[in-house]
Amino acid sequence: MANHLSESLPERTFQHQSSLPPLPVPSLEISLSKYLDAVRPFASETEFKATADIVKKFQEGVGKELHLKLLQRARTKKNWLEEWWLDAAYLEVRIPSQLNVNFGGPAPYLEHCWPPAEGTHLQRASISTWYTLQYWNLIRTEMLAPQKAGKTPLDMDQFRMLFCTCKVPGVKKDTIHNYFKTEREGPCPSHLVVMCRGRIFTFDALCDGQILTPPELLRQLSYVKERCEGEPEGDGVAALTSEERTRWAKAREHLISIDPHNKTILETIQSSLFVISLDETKPYSTPENYTNMTLEALSGNATIRWGDKSYNSIVFSDGTLGSTCDHAPYDAMVLVSMCWYLDQQIKATEGKWKGSDAVRPIPLPEELVFTVDEKVRSDISHAKQQYLESTQDLQVVCYAFTAFGKAAIKQKKLHPDTFVQLAMQLAYYRIHKKPGSCYETAMTRKFYHGRTETMRPCTQEAVKWCEAMMDPTCDVNAKRKAMLLAFSKHNKLMAEAQEGKGFDRHLLGLYLIAKEEGRPTPELFMDPLYAKSGGGGNFVLSSSLVGYTTVLGAVAPMVHHGYGFFYRIRDDRIVVSISAWKSCRQTDAATLFNSFCSSMHEILYLTTTSQL
Repeated sequence: MANHLSESLPERTFQHQSSLPPLPVPSLEISLSKYLDAVRPFASETEFKATADIVKKFQEGVGKELHLKLLQRARTKKNWLEEWWLDAAYLEVRIPSQLNVNFGGPAPYLEHCWPPAEGTHLQRASISTWYTLQYWNLIRTEMLAPQKAGKTPLDMDQFRMLFCTCKVPGVKKDTIHNYFKTEREGPCPSHLVVMCRGRIFTFDALCDGQILTPPELLRQLSYVKERCEGEPEGDGVAALTSEERTRWAKAREHLISIDPHNKTILETIQSSLFVISLDETKPYSTPENYTNMTLEALSGNATIRWGDKSYNSIVFSDGTLGSTCDHAPYDAMVLVSMCWYLDQQIKATEGKWKGSDAVRPIPLPEELVFTVDEKVRSDISHAKQQYLESTQDLQVVCYAFTAFGKAAIKQKKLHPDTFVQLAMQLAYYRIHKKPGSCYETAMTRKFYHGRTETMRPCTQEAVKWCEAMMDPTCDVNAKRKAMLLAFSKHNKLMAEAQEGKGFDRHLLGLYLIAKEEGRPTPELFMDPLYAKSGGGGNFVLSSSLVGYTTVLGAVAPMVHHGYGFFYRIRDDRIVVSISAWKSCRQTDAATLFNSFCSSMHEILYLTTTSQL
């Protein structure tokens, strides 16, 4: 009977957490042989021989010692990488995160029930906010179904970071403050923060324990908007979050030192569920061209978003919506899951509220006003200036490739993600006449607190195929053979990375042990080929499949001469957002997109002609 009962109860969001396996440590030998394989496309014979010698020396000497220490660490920690990754990838990074680390994106509602329309933005914002609060409640009551890969449960820990979470700057290293609690754990903050025209307001999203309805949320948002329209702009303290991290940390310390109430305001923002940004721009986009919305989400007005919040919901005045999020506490898949939930709910109700229009007597939003002095004003103006310069340098294109999509690719029995990745490799190769070191996100959530591993799509097989495609003397069969080898290598590497058998995080672990013990940096990491092949965050192509839904995001390139390349795959289209820096003469996002489209057609053509 007891057994029967447990089967009928829905699974709780976090119920599998304690039974997830620990993150494995790969074998040193295999990791190093994979590393050698990955640097091969970027090396001449002489360079490769030199690197092979360095790797051999590392494997027999210092690498062996560091690997043993890593195994020791893995015995005491269920995820040996977790803290290290957070520190090295996010918290110790000093460049401004609002443009370089955060991800942002457009909301897809304009594709079905919410095309751009003047005067609708607050109403739409209140409905999308209501569904967002429903999602928060699902996590809080642990009613959100745990995600799985087939039957294998995935780690859900990152979902705790979606709400009531904020990064706080430190002089040397930032920290993450997470105030979220499930119902079983105790009370959880339930207030929202709204930003408009450089001013900041807050109100509780609950009344007598019930989530405010869309008409009630609309009342609160309308109050904020009317207040802001009739009065002067605020100081725009939020712009400080777009500053270089150490500068922001010092500015924040100063802000707290001039008035203890400033610390209370900062706490209110940090602990809030999320931030709603009332943005006055009208980015207007179409389902084939999301460029303006994506660019605004990623690089819009810094005075009305808190760059360190794990979720800023942006409401544009033409009725379109977007978001920008701090990447440190979670990976994009968490936000994609929520946005897909919102999109399905809004689509199902045609974006209309079907409930009661009654508005309960609820307290009006309260304005949070920082005490500022000349120094704070000058810090804000410096932050705005550096943010403006860097955002003006960012080029983003977000277009739909509509000739075909997942359906046609699956029909050819090919993996849609690998298809897109190889098209991107060929597109880059055709423009730059050389292979492009590439990072593709592989998910390691099968393991306890797993996040990501690097999968490197620029394999020797992919490069040989690109060379064949560019060779006019090469016949179709040879091209097809080379392509299938590239496909199969990519699929194999991706599957291994998801099983915790990639090599990038392993090498990072060995590097960090050496650093923690005050040892000299091992030669392996000083070798020019290490960085040339993408090591140490030097990937020219920073790419990720955002999934098979309607949700898309974008990121800035990892390096100055590189590209960000995010994409979503639908049955009939592939929507891509590509970023580049305008100040780099060698790169252009639109050129890469056009070249990508040709590559897509060429691959499909290869699969078709070969069967004749």
